[in-house]
Amino acid sequence: MGQTAHVSAVVWTAAVSLAAWLWLLLCRGMFWRTDVGLPPRREPGGWPPVCVVVPARDEAAVLPGTLPTLLAQDYPGRAEVFLIDDGSSDGTGRLARELARRHGGLPLTVDSPGEPPAGWTGKLWAVRRGIALARARSPEYLLLTDADIAHAPDSLRQLVAAARTGGFDLVSQMARLRTRSGWERLLVPAFVYFFAQLYPFRLIARETARTAAAAGGCVLLRAETAERARIPDAVRGAVIDDVALARAVKDGGGRIWLGLADRVDSVRPCPRLRDLWRMVSRSAYAQLRHSPVVLAGTVAGLALVYLVPPLAVCAGVVTGGAAAAAVGGLAWLVMAGTYLPMLRHYRQPPWLAPLLPFTALLYLLMTVDSAVRHHRGRGAAWKGRTYARPGAVPDES
Repeated sequence: MGQTAHVSAVVWTAAVSLAAWLWLLLCRGMFWRTDVGLPPRREPGGWPPVCVVVPARDEAAVLPGTLPTLLAQDYPGRAEVFLIDDGSSDGTGRLARELARRHGGLPLTVDSPGEPPAGWTGKLWAVRRGIALARARSPEYLLLTDADIAHAPDSLRQLVAAARTGGFDLVSQMARLRTRSGWERLLVPAFVYFFAQLYPFRLIARETARTAAAAGGCVLLRAETAERARIPDAVRGAVIDDVALARAVKDGGGRIWLGLADRVDSVRPCPRLRDLWRMVSRSAYAQLRHSPVVLAGTVAGLALVYLVPPLAVCAGVVTGGAAAAAVGGLAWLVMAGTYLPMLRHYRQPPWLAPLLPFTALLYLLMTVDSAVRHHRGRGAAWKGRTYARPGAVPDES
């Protein structure tokens, strides 16, 4: 009798997980599809002026592969690049000037914002300085891009054409992240998959939907909209600045768009597990608004959706419970099927799809570790600065 009740509980739990996966498949904005490229666009009659703002802190290792791609943009209008060296100790600013002398192209200004005051993240303080310099040039658009992002020669041109054609105040592309090491292949496509599940791209573009997000590595923002939404001042303490920025724009009545990029790439290497772990854990708990209750709900939700299906299959095989194995297996199959398009986008083998529960377990542990770090006062971090509490003064140690 007790074993029968146990098997029944496993079947019902697996059935709830299957129901969750069917809802995600059919009712979550088709988050699993990867055909969300730049929206339809046509070249404008006149190309508006654009300023590119690049916050950079200790980026000498990646600049040679990225900054020349910005300077070489094939843009018919007036464009200028502002690299803001945020207290680098590796000669980032000096290297940027040398690369500009060597490669030529768009005009480059290198500046430093000084130390961020209390309440500001270092990256957004650098962005603020870049936008302030750019405003003297009266641009119609600002391209906010990270120092590790390499752009195709027509990247800026295509972004502006998409924004103009669609009437968007913000157009963002999620750069293709690096997938060379084994850990990168296992974890990086899943990172983008989970992001799309949280912020379905099709819902982001829908004006009536509350969903708002951007990918901080590539954000084209109308300068007038930035000023109206008080960007970046309105989000100055945000650790996950791209999502906060998009939320501020959409809440102010702006139209936003986010999709996957084919020719905008991050060159930052994260070859080891600890590199990727640090990238996720630095901000995961901030995503949960530093709430233990939300954390508990997230852990329970991840376990139900991602871990229950394979556990139900194993329990069914061990106990001879065909129903548990069948329901759990079907949920696992739906899960793997929704992951296949992202694996194809990243040119990864399909056999990684059934490993998604293991990958999700790693992300669950990273999220818990992020909470532990926060409550121990270590907090989120960006390039050597830690933010133990929202609004805390940066710690340079």
